[in-house]
Amino acid sequence: MLFWHAGATIAIARYSFRDDRMDLRMLLLGALLPDLIDTPIGLAFYDAFGGVRLFTHGLVLAAVVMVGVVLTTRRGRPRRMWMPLAIGLLFHILLDAMWLDPETLWWPLLGSGFTPAGPETAGSYVSSILTDWKVWVTEAAGFTYLAYLWSAARLRDPANRREFLRTGRVDAPIDGDVSW
Repeated sequence: MLFWHAGATIAIARYSFRDDRMDLRMLLLGALLPDLIDTPIGLAFYDAFGGVRLFTHGLVLAAVVMVGVVLTTRRGRPRRMWMPLAIGLLFHILLDAMWLDPETLWWPLLGSGFTPAGPETAGSYVSSILTDWKVWVTEAAGFTYLAYLWSAARLRDPANRREFLRTGRVDAPIDGDVSW
């Protein structure tokens, strides 16, 4: 789920942290990394794992990355650049509702296995994803936010796109005062 993870992660991060200097490139990498790693492995070895949410869908990787960033960087630019990677990993876990799959979420602390996906084969898993209306709705929601951000940050302008690719920042206001 590319657009769901990308759009929802950026939206949640922008509106919860309200940090217009956050490197969205690293945030996106963290948000997409679990699926980029686990999905090909899970599909290739579906008979062994029974699903595509594997090693990187647990808290261990996110914790290792976060602790690694804290221990290897000082406050300032390096930490500001790398911490969004860990935040993106955590948001991926949140958006996938991994608390419903405790064996995977807490892997390897609860054992060496992962929560099975349900379908018997990789082909039936892919088919179930492609025909699930909830997947289409969440993808549309993520795409809608990304389209809004593209417009608000004026990324159609090549100079703005270059700036985003160079710094990971967009010049788009973080609207609305969300107070709980």
